Amino acid sequence: MTASPRPTMADVAAAAGVSRALVSIVIRGAAGASLATRERVLNTARELGYRPDTRARLLRSTRSRLLGVVFNVTEPYHAELVELLYEAGEAAGYGVTLSAAGPRRSEQRAVESLLDLGTEALVLIAPSTPAEGLAQLPLPVISMLRPVRGDAAGSVSSDEDAGIRLAMDHLRGLGHSRISHIDGGTAIGSAARRRSYLGYMADAGLTGHASVFTGGPSEADGSRAARELLDAAGRPGGAARPSAVVVFNDRCALGVLDVFGKAGLSVPRDISVVGYDNSRLARLEHINLTSIGQNGPELAAAAVRAAAARLCGGTAEHVLVPPFLEIGGTTAAPAGSS
Repeated sequence: MTASPRPTMADVAAAAGVSRALVSIVIRGAAGASLATRERVLNTARELGYRPDTRARLLRSTRSRLLGVVFNVTEPYHAELVELLYEAGEAAGYGVTLSAAGPRRSEQRAVESLLDLGTEALVLIAPSTPAEGLAQLPLPVISMLRPVRGDAAGSVSSDEDAGIRLAMDHLRGLGHSRISHIDGGTAIGSAARRRSYLGYMADAGLTGHASVFTGGPSEADGSRAARELLDAAGRPGGAARPSAVVVFNDRCALGVLDVFGKAGLSVPRDISVVGYDNSRLARLEHINLTSIGQNGPELAAAAVRAAAARLCGGTAEHVLVPPFLEIGGTTAAPAGSS
């Protein structure tokens, strides 16, 4: 006679209608679940005959020195950061294990898959989970690329305001005043970069030349926004075409460059373009994009340091890492300038 499979934490979560992370909190007796939820989960566990795996608990009673990292498979820059997190973790004596989120796998599912692996802390790259959701997770959490306020989680991110100002200072130094911004839509970091651009234009007395076009994180978003920019400049009585554009990220900038090229515009002779991330895409010889670098090695090292500090009982740290400007071949003085 074949024995019935032993109920798992995932079975309890499904039957109780909660996440596996919440089941873990209840089973361990940790804070973060209401009394009603605790009763429902514990009753469900009893009904299913669930018993915690004592072998796994014993294994976890000693330090694993293992960091769980959640990244998005659609973002090339996340892959670069993962590689750097491996290096930073090794240098600090930590191993790294990965779980991917994407169009067909939610961030919650990616996190839950790490909970039973003995990870000591989680590093979430640009998490979409709100701060209150991060606070519910049963392990110390570091949010990477997205600032988080308060004690819900530590955070390590690039200084978005400083990055946009580097791009704007560079373009202004070349003589540009008609500078537009193609933003990231609802993507993480987009609002901060958009505010910085508008603030810079106001401070420079260039509000009349300011224009923001809704883009996004992908090449297709950049292509759409670039077409809207050119259409707006081509309307009778419309504003003159900008002489430079600051774009949300490098992927978006690739779509912008493609549309400008197909429209017969020469970059940078007719229009300058600045990206953001200084990713491997930007550094390809045939692209050679001027871009704001997020200092990935320092971001990774700071994330590992922040996780280690939390594991030693420290409070949540919130670190801003200064970005830098990498000048490529897509920016130059505006046409007609001396």
